[in-house]
Order: sequence, then structure tokens, then C-alpha cells
Amino acid sequence: MSVWRDVVGQPAAVEELSTAATDPTAMTHAWLFTGPPGSGRSTAARAFAAALQCPTGGCGECQSCRTVLAGTHADVREIVPEGLSISVKEMRNLVQLAARRPSTGRWQIVVITDADRLTEGAANALLKAVEEPADQTVFLLCAPSDHPEDVSVTIRSRCRTVYLRTPSPEAVAEVLVERDGIEPEMARWAASVSGGHVGRARHLARDEHARQRRERVLGVPLRLRHLGDAFAFADNLVREAEAEASDVSESRDAAEREELAVAMGAGGVGKGVAQAARSAKAAEKELEKKQKSRNTRTQRDALDRALVDLASFYRDVLVAGSEVALTNPDRESDVRQAARDWTPESALRRLESVLACREALELNVKPRIAVEAMMTRLQQG
Repeated sequence: MSVWRDVVGQPAAVEELSTAATDPTAMTHAWLFTGPPGSGRSTAARAFAAALQCPTGGCGECQSCRTVLAGTHADVREIVPEGLSISVKEMRNLVQLAARRPSTGRWQIVVITDADRLTEGAANALLKAVEEPADQTVFLLCAPSDHPEDVSVTIRSRCRTVYLRTPSPEAVAEVLVERDGIEPEMARWAASVSGGHVGRARHLARDEHARQRRERVLGVPLRLRHLGDAFAFADNLVREAEAEASDVSESRDAAEREELAVAMGAGGVGKGVAQAARSAKAAEKELEKKQKSRNTRTQRDALDRALVDLASFYRDVLVAGSEVALTNPDRESDVRQAARDWTPESALRRLESVLACREALELNVKPRIAVEAMMTRLQQG
């Protein structure tokens, strides 16, 4: 078994990374993995980290490979931002840890799965480390593109870029069957409607509620007849995103609060209790801030998945009748009806409205306001 088995449909990238993992002359201290959603940026970075620590370049069986892929290797740190951004404080702490010599592995490796979420201060802190890295430190950054809006020019210029592409539906279906044990027919359907996004396909194949949400979202375009419909559908969309975020966060938040209370000596008696109580209050406020940011991120991610589905429908309307494959082949009849009822200009305006809503959410516009504005424009055409 190889560490590269989950890097779906990327033979050129795998060859480049495999060579770097085994040939010191092909190695560099900073890498930037770019590609569209679902292309496997973080998966490729994680596999590369395992290959770098592996004595044979990524066998997938040794202790180094297994611990890196499991996220427990002492010399591999993976930063997955749970909030809206990666703060300068978090990055400075990470840079200090990255400067240490490896304790058990060959390299000290830092994987930043969403480098496009770095704040300006965090990017500056990272830049200093990338400019003058320790001899055995490697930075692996993942971002949608190497555009300055995603990664600053100064950081990008100091990284070796690995470009990934969207895997084919056939490759995604094969992974779902062989790795995840999903029934072949379900795997093929999920792969065909996920736009090449392996995680999205797996989620649809495993979660009946996710399939139902997708059906409701894709039913919106042909049901938007009156202005009242626009506000009703906007309300439904936001409420579902809020409910999904609440389901994800509720049990996790409670467990974190309980762990913090125990760590801060809840229920203790004797000297120092008053000081401990004051420290606990400060820690609770910091935890609440972190949980609120994470909940906001979870809600926006849920909303964004719905917007991606909407955008894919309008995209399909624009290419209907051509030789281009539909993103939603199971909605072909609805797509063709919309193509008959709308002009291409109208379909394009609708698509642009969805994309504008996604951009507004990234700029921290309140979700309800952004979605209501989008639905109004979709109804008007």
C-alpha cells in the first residue's frame, strides 16, 4: 500500500512529489499545493509529508507513514483552521515550533491546509520563516490558486508550486468503492454529481440527509415564481445551514467546556481557588470566542455547499444542448426545461448572482441579507 493511493487522478503531481521525497537534489523547503475544490490539495500535502518521513519514500506501511496519515506524528503539524481565519498569534506559535530540530523523523513539517485564510499579520509571520527556514524544516501550504488574493506574492515566490486538477468521476467512484466500501451504484451516482470533489461525493453517498438537502436546493430554481418565494427559500436555506452548524457544534462545544472546567480545577477547595477561578473565567471567554468563530465558519461552509449546488444548476443550463457533461446529470429534465424557459443571458445573470452571494459571504456580509438579495435576483432573472 502506498501513501499516494488517496491522491486521486494526479499522476504528474505524484511523480513530482515522489521524486522529491527520495532525491535530495529535487527537494525544497516550501511547497504550495493549488487546485480547485475537491482536487485533493490537503490529501496530497499529507501524503507528501508521510513520504518525506518514510525511509523508503512513502511505503504506507511503516510507523512513520501510519502516524503521519493518522495525524499523530511528533514532527508533522497540520493546521486546519476551524474559525474564519488563521491568526497571527497562532502562526507565531507554529513558526517557533517549526524551528526546532525533528525529534523522531527526518524533517520538521508544517502543513497549512487553508493558507488562503491567513490574516495579513499571520502571512507576514509565515513569510519570515519561509525566507529563512531551519535546515530540516519544510512548509506545505494548500490554497485554491496562486493568485495574490489566495497567497501573497512574496510567499508564493518562495514556494515550489504543485498544480492539481479535478479528478474524473470514474476515479472518484473507484476510490469510494475500494477505500470506503460504498456500494458501486451509489458510488457512481455520488461521483457523477460531486463535480470531482471526493469529500463531497463521500458525504453524499453516506448521508441521506445530505442527499435530501441537495434535492431541496436543486428544486429551488424552477420554483422561484414570486417575490414571496424568494424570501421563503432564503429563510429555509439560512435556517438549514444554522441547524447543520448547531448539530455539528453542540456536542463538541459541551465536551470542550467540560474538559476546560476539569483542567481549571472546577470544584476545588483550599488556597489559590480564587486565583484559579479568575484564570478559569478568562479561559472560558477565550474558548467561547473560539467556539463562536468555529460555529460561524461551519454555518458558512454549510451555506456555501448549497450555493455551489445552485451555481452548478445554472452552469448546467448554460451548457445544455452542447457536448459538455452536466454537473447534475440526475436533474437533466429540469435543466433542459430551464434552458427552454430562460434566455442564455438570464441564466448567466442568475449564475453571477450566486457567485456574488458567495463572495459577499467571504466579505462577512450577514448570511440572511446576502441570501435574500441573491434569491431576489434569481426570481427576477
